[in-house]
Amino acid sequence: MFTSIAVVSKGSAQVLVLGVFKGEGLDPKAARRDVSGAAAAAVGRSEFTGDAGSIVEAFPTSGEYSRVLVVGLGERAKFEAASLRSVGGNVGRRLAAAKADSAHVDLSASIAGAKLNAKACGRTFGEGLGLIGWTCDEFKGTGGKKDERKKLSVSGEGSGFAAGLEYGLALAESANFCRTLSQTPPNVATTSFMERMARQVAKDCGLSVRVWEGDALEKEKFAGLINVGKASENKPRLIRLEYNPFGKSVPAGKKGQAVVLVGKTMTYDTGGLSLKVNNGMVGMKRDKDGGCAVLGAMHAIATVVKPKRRVVAFLAAAENSISDEAYRPDDVITYRNGVTVEVTNTDAEGRLVLADALCWVCEKEDPACVVDLATLTGGVVVALGSTYCGMFCEDDGLRSKIEAASKESGERVWRLPMHAEYREMMKSPVADIVNSNPNRKAHPIQGAAFLSYFVKEGVPWCHLDIAGVHVSDENKGMFISGPTGWGVRLLADFVDAY
Repeated sequence: MFTSIAVVSKGSAQVLVLGVFKGEGLDPKAARRDVSGAAAAAVGRSEFTGDAGSIVEAFPTSGEYSRVLVVGLGERAKFEAASLRSVGGNVGRRLAAAKADSAHVDLSASIAGAKLNAKACGRTFGEGLGLIGWTCDEFKGTGGKKDERKKLSVSGEGSGFAAGLEYGLALAESANFCRTLSQTPPNVATTSFMERMARQVAKDCGLSVRVWEGDALEKEKFAGLINVGKASENKPRLIRLEYNPFGKSVPAGKKGQAVVLVGKTMTYDTGGLSLKVNNGMVGMKRDKDGGCAVLGAMHAIATVVKPKRRVVAFLAAAENSISDEAYRPDDVITYRNGVTVEVTNTDAEGRLVLADALCWVCEKEDPACVVDLATLTGGVVVALGSTYCGMFCEDDGLRSKIEAASKESGERVWRLPMHAEYREMMKSPVADIVNSNPNRKAHPIQGAAFLSYFVKEGVPWCHLDIAGVHVSDENKGMFISGPTGWGVRLLADFVDAY
């Protein structure tokens, strides 16, 4: 859509953006800006519904703007800050179609009339505008035509809205980074590529980085990564990033426990010897999206949120492939915490690599809490579709924080149960547990139940199964068809408020 979007405080703009509630006309302030009356006339046209995100254009014959976009805000009684994400997305689409390079957004009277916080409204509008601005065309070649893209300068009416707009655009930039990683094909986005991206983020954002691979994996008994990744020429690795606002000299009592984020980073998943069938492999480049979200979140945490708390991230990166070295159904894997796992399905590999990271975190990191993100089960898609992420969290305090961040970011979560009976489902007659119970009952819960064996009792832990929300099939609102960057904004808000 755009090569970049920047917030400016001065200068004229090509396009003016005004808002109108459904069934109402221009508010007095907007009417004063409508010098020629073109916007008021446009609002009266039959095609303008006033529904949230609907847009009608006007072309003033006088005044400083060559084009006015009047955007519907929906019903006044239902208007809230979150409504402006889809509004911002639709405005961005229209600005891109018009090949505009500058716009001024004035929704101040509507925001004040609805008694909403201007900064919060600016943030959500900025998120929508920034998210719809994402394009990944770097893999287009000479056989097609790349879209013409422009830089967009945008300003907002009022200091609060403008500050929120800048914040929202910055969050969207981090989410868009995640989306680009997701879109990158598996012959490019290998495990070593993900390490390079992590190192680049660390360099750019002042993070520390550590990577275990090869003999280091063997030394630390990272059995899941070793076994899942050993059939691929792209070797597995565990990547650790740390945001530390205190530097080397930490004031007494300030270091505290770290918030720990863990992402499943399967750069490609063939299913292994339990090979995926038909077209089940298509799209498996996105099996790394949990790790992409965690990396995008670390970018946002270091550049936008900047909390006064340490945040540690782990990317469990591997490729599940096929060779004579591949791990097999019936193999038994022993983890560093002593738990043994009978492999019943090599296509339930994500939980095996996450288990390594969870073991290490609980043993070595002294975490304040642990949140993991993973495209873990098809069952969660059956249960919740693409509307909610499946959330498994038995710690009331942590769960309330995740739910608050969900409300703030608009990335929805729905709590699913974690009763002891589900853990019993994972028991093995050969080893301690199986990695997948052939019985499909409670399929999305099986993954969480498996992971719970690698989290120490007393450690607040939340598992987010993002399999239904990490990609959009629709070209609608603030997203085009493709990756959504789900989790980046939620994790940023979660850490900000922790």
